[in-house]
Amino acid sequence: MLADWSGQTLALAARWPDKHLVREGLSLLHELPGSSPIEVLLATDLHAGNVLRAEREPWLVIDPKPFVGDPAYDATQHLFNCESRLRADPHGTIRRFADLLGVDRERVRLWTFARAAAGPRDNWEDSDWMALARAIAP
Repeated sequence: MLADWSGQTLALAARWPDKHLVREGLSLLHELPGSSPIEVLLATDLHAGNVLRAEREPWLVIDPKPFVGDPAYDATQHLFNCESRLRADPHGTIRRFADLLGVDRERVRLWTFARAAAGPRDNWEDSDWMALARAIAP
């Protein structure tokens, strides 16, 4: 998945608004998976629409796009689906959510930065993602 994303991003290098920031994001997309202290089964599409209240368990996650990897990665999709909160207070939102999940805050911040800076997109002129990346850059 990450190799595919990186390839899509690299194919549009001429459109990058901040080449240094995008390269740093791509570097982290390459480095973070190999540096995870543990690997777990990931949903990779974790957002409010895919979490249901249930009887057999209090909450169930549905519609997974399963991969094995860093538990801090799964936080990013939910964070991106809470865009206004994430943009208003990126460090606080990342910290609170990482703490609720019991995952490493710094790894969640780095994954969020990498995806904001270098995740594939159709519109590289959308400055909001780059502004978020700058706000939480390593």
